[in-house]
Amino acid sequence: MSTQGDETLNEFRSSIDNIDAALILLLAERFKVTGKVGDYKAKVGLPPADLDREAEQIQRLRQLADEAGLDPVFSEKFLRFVIDEVIRHHEKAGNGY
Repeated sequence: MSTQGDETLNEFRSSIDNIDAALILLLAERFKVTGKVGDYKAKVGLPPADLDREAEQIQRLRQLADEAGLDPVFSEKFLRFVIDEVIRHHEKAGNGY
């Protein structure tokens, strides 16, 4: 059975597509800012990772996820993936301690 003509499903999918686009644009913006953080850290001699900040962010976002009805474990995994990518970018930018 083809679902192409299902208007309700198409509306849901359109919403998902818009949300996915927004997520990508938000991640791109986040990486622009974290790129500036990495440049600054390299300039002043700070290490690429800040474990205290990471722990605070993970705890804060786990709480937000829980309040929003999203699995906090999933949100932590997602944030950990993003943080690891940011650190990789910082190290690649010459701030690898």
